[in-house]
Amino acid sequence: LIMAVNKTIETASISIEIQKGVDRAGDPVYSKKSFSNVKPEASPENVYLVAQAIKNVMEASTRDSYLNETSSLTEN
Repeated sequence: LIMAVNKTIETASISIEIQKGVDRAGDPVYSKKSFSNVKPEASPENVYLVAQAIKNVMEASTRDSYLNETSSLTEN
């Protein structure tokens, strides 16, 4: 069964891994901080630049950035 399905991004957010401490071995431990209301049509390059700007003003060390998208699927 083959059908046409549309994917529409409904919401988007940025998550940044922020160091919250160290474990018993002295390795960094990270948690994620999310920033919502990212425009679904924003380019990956612009989202990356915003994430980098946020990371630059954070007091704690940061690691990776993520773009989280929630999409709806509808049949044509």
